[in-house]
Amino acid sequence: MSLYGIVLPLHSIVRWLVVIAALAALGRAVYALVSKKEWTDLDNRLGMLYTMSMDIQLLAGIILYFFASPLTTAMFSNFSAAMKNSDARFFGMEHIFMMVVAVVLAHVGRALSRKAQNAPAKHRAAAIWFGLSLLALLAGIPWFRPLLPFIG
Repeated sequence: MSLYGIVLPLHSIVRWLVVIAALAALGRAVYALVSKKEWTDLDNRLGMLYTMSMDIQLLAGIILYFFASPLTTAMFSNFSAAMKNSDARFFGMEHIFMMVVAVVLAHVGRALSRKAQNAPAKHRAAAIWFGLSLLALLAGIPWFRPLLPFIG
């Protein structure tokens, strides 16, 4: 089995773990903010789980992007032709850009929520930045491709 055949299914499966982690961290932040809850270890752990899952996903994506994907290999060999192909352009430029933005926003949210001085500020920072990160994540997911490419 090729590197592509190993990393692509992993990347596809982890995508859903990232979405679940994002929803959990964001949902908890919004709930705790509205309910005026204290910042707890659960809040911290959900933020950590989200950013860690994003980092794992980014690593798998970088392996695909630079070493394994036939789409990016073709893009690197003929950039101008690749920009005329919607799949190559999406994976070569748009997807990676949106996902790096999502990772950065998640990390900003984690850092700001941990450094905030009180529970409402912590939850507000987590809700805003994790929400923005989730939007970028959802915008960058290739919804036009099979949701699990190794099934069917």
